Amino acid sequence: MLKMGKSFDRNYNIRIPFLDGYYNIGVYFNKKSSFLLFSVDPDFTDLKSHNKNIKINMFKNLSSSKFCETFLELHNYRKSSLDIVNQFDKIKPEYYQDISFKFNETLNLSKIEVDDKVFYDTVTLYGFTITPYNDEYLFLIAERQNIIKRINRKIVRTTGLQISTSSSIAILDEFHEESKTAGKVINQIRIPSEEPIIIT
Repeated sequence: MLKMGKSFDRNYNIRIPFLDGYYNIGVYFNKKSSFLLFSVDPDFTDLKSHNKNIKINMFKNLSSSKFCETFLELHNYRKSSLDIVNQFDKIKPEYYQDISFKFNETLNLSKIEVDDKVFYDTVTLYGFTITPYNDEYLFLIAERQNIIKRINRKIVRTTGLQISTSSSIAILDEFHEESKTAGKVINQIRIPSEEPIIIT
């Protein structure tokens, strides 16, 4: 059983279908900070499904994930009143047919007014899957938007959770390699010279 310290005082649970069973996922956070942590509990009546080479990975840095690097646009921005690191922006247009949303949920924790402007302290959950492997792959992004009223600053942080079978990881690796190859081809495109070509 996962034991929480004093850093976490809130928990939000979701139940996600996976293969022939479910995963019960807990998102732990603190109402006054941007910290996030996951708990993952399998619920399979058929143990053979649960033992089907399933891997679970957590990413504190989304940009280190092959899934995010390949399929998603992440947003980073910093100024005196706003600090954003690896916020989900959008699915890359070239992968609209390959990636699907499983869910998109937002919890409004509190409403805060700063200088006549209204902000919301939130936790947002984005669930993605690789379309042909809908029951074998999940990438969950938990985004915490925390307002620090005392210093008039909004902090946005994210954490990722990946649950996958060996088959879905294999196709993810193929997409990742293809995206790197496609990037090299684009970089190698040369602008045609304006000088005439002389054929002798």
